[in-house]
Amino acid sequence: MPLDRRQLVTLGAAAGTALASGCSDAPAWNLLARRLESRPADVRLPRGDAVEPAARLLNRLGCGWRPGELDEVRAKGIDAHIEEQLAYEAIDDAPCSIRAARFETIESSPGDIFEYRKQVVERELFQHTMLRAVYSRRQLYETMVRFWTDHFNISLGKGDCAWFKTVDDRAVIRPHAMGNFGDLLRASALSPAMLVYLDGKDNQEASGADGPNENYARELLELHALGVHGGYTQRDVMEAARCLTGWTIDASWFRGRVAFRGDRHDGGEKRVLGQVIPAGLGDADLDRLLDIVIRHPATPRYIAAKLCRKFVGDAPPPELIERAAESFRASDYAIRPMVRTILASDAFRDPRASPSHQRLKRPFRFVASALRALDADTDGGDRLREWLQRMGHAPFNYPTPDGYPDEPGPWLGSLLWRWNFAIELASNGIPGTRVDLAGVARLWRADASSDPSGDWAAHVLGRRMAPDEAEAMRLLAANPSQSADRGATHDHDAPLAAALALASPAFQKY
Repeated sequence: MPLDRRQLVTLGAAAGTALASGCSDAPAWNLLARRLESRPADVRLPRGDAVEPAARLLNRLGCGWRPGELDEVRAKGIDAHIEEQLAYEAIDDAPCSIRAARFETIESSPGDIFEYRKQVVERELFQHTMLRAVYSRRQLYETMVRFWTDHFNISLGKGDCAWFKTVDDRAVIRPHAMGNFGDLLRASALSPAMLVYLDGKDNQEASGADGPNENYARELLELHALGVHGGYTQRDVMEAARCLTGWTIDASWFRGRVAFRGDRHDGGEKRVLGQVIPAGLGDADLDRLLDIVIRHPATPRYIAAKLCRKFVGDAPPPELIERAAESFRASDYAIRPMVRTILASDAFRDPRASPSHQRLKRPFRFVASALRALDADTDGGDRLREWLQRMGHAPFNYPTPDGYPDEPGPWLGSLLWRWNFAIELASNGIPGTRVDLAGVARLWRADASSDPSGDWAAHVLGRRMAPDEAEAMRLLAANPSQSADRGATHDHDAPLAAALALASPAFQKY
């Protein structure tokens, strides 16, 4: 999102202060952001045996907490924080915007973005995504951006998608992530990236033995709206594909402009999901098709079920899915009321109401939450992307339209890489990313216990360690091979204690 006038004025004032200090080798954008951030003077460590409600909330709405955020939620209350996150537009996010607005490609038009090399476009899209996840105070909004990014998955590996996905992220996903589902679905259908990824740009009226290209039509029904069990037939897929003929990407001087070619469109009558679309509507076939799809009874249930699984757990109560779906329908398919219904439920707020409430963090969430927990300064760059590639979860790289899975099974093989990442992060072994563990620990000095390892675990986990966890940490800390210090200036035990907390089984879940 571009900076507004007020943020630019603030940026200018901060620039003078940061440049005047002139005693750091950190990038200027980093210094400016840090000076604008509201940093706590002290924090109160969790001391209960169970994860406290504020910690659970921050884990579910976003990627955990940075120092001081637990205290903020405790002070304002659960309800107030949820409402604040739902009204994300009112949250001042200037420091994050400064970090994320330095990439030229992010605001490029579909035509201009081809002036940049593929590697630059891919790197900056990743950095922008990572920095928003780590530093944004609009954590619920960023979670919804990632949810829809997977829902409308587009892989950078196909054709011009490496360039067009940046435009899709800016013009499709981010503006509509908490808006109206109909607007989001239409924007996605006409996204240059989606037209390339699912071959919509080549979809034209049948000629001879060749029918229209069904790729996008099938995923529209199966993945984007009704769901695999939504009650559509192969005939519905074929008829939907006919509705979508004629849409393409202009390859002339303005590269990337979406255009409708009437000479390639099937103008005959269609019948989709039991409803007739009359002949002769031309490009309006798209809107009629999407309206039928959105208002089909399966669509609210499918979207509501996915969001319930995202926020509640793998087996959300059926009655919650129905309530969320009804909120979706009653609001004319607005996303925010449906999310509010889910976040107000007992299943979301009380772990005892949903037996499958704990989920394994996917690697991206794990990395972002680890960076937040240690209050890291990061450029969000190639080194982090390399770590996520090793864990199998580099954003925008899943090859098939269903997007990266939420289920734990595919991610269990990444645990060793997570442990190694925790060690490297805590010991400042990742170029482009720095942590000041001594500075973090000073925040809870007034609340510290006689057990520094227990304090780090409480800070990272949102609760006191259980006896078996404390014993495991004690045994690991006693092993000299596990405690190499990489020259950090803080107490030499801190990197090991922080790394063990991040690598613990409890931190892998949310």
